[in-house]
Amino acid sequence: MGLVYSEPACQSAYDGDVHQLYQVLKTDPTDLNIQEEHNGDTPVIAACRHGNLRVVEYLLKNGADVHLTNKKQRNCLHYVSRRSFSLMDYLMIAILMPILLLGYFLMLQKQRQHAALMKAVLSSEVNVDAVDYQKGNTALHYVCQRKNHRVVPLLLERNANANIRNKDGETPLDIATRLKFKKIIILLKKTH
Repeated sequence: MGLVYSEPACQSAYDGDVHQLYQVLKTDPTDLNIQEEHNGDTPVIAACRHGNLRVVEYLLKNGADVHLTNKKQRNCLHYVSRRSFSLMDYLMIAILMPILLLGYFLMLQKQRQHAALMKAVLSSEVNVDAVDYQKGNTALHYVCQRKNHRVVPLLLERNANANIRNKDGETPLDIATRLKFKKIIILLKKTH
């Protein structure tokens, strides 16, 4: 089960249905940046929430506005940064790990997909330092919380500000230090 959107463009993007999204946008091109009434998500935010790389690439190619934020003031980059393994992913990895390390390869594939999604969003003019209203976090805060050391360099290459403090007064480095994520600490200290 997932989110249910009242806007067909958002639902198609969330579901990963490029063909249906094409049909919706063919009928009404203004739906490219339509915001869902309930939470303010746009199609590109919906696609990022669910990790649909093909849909994100399609939307960006067609000029989706990556600067739009939803009612939590989160843009598409926030949702890419907040992505982590689902419960089903963890179960599959745990079950397949003893079988020729298949779980390990599944985990690597998921990490590569996440990095590809991050690269796609960062290839746009998205604001890498956008702050959400709820916690005052940037994308860099979220990837540090999730110990995503493979994605931190991608944000730093786009000059993400590692000195922004969230509402708890923490910088991304403070979060990585508190959680003892050594690789991320090293990456962030290189930017100082």
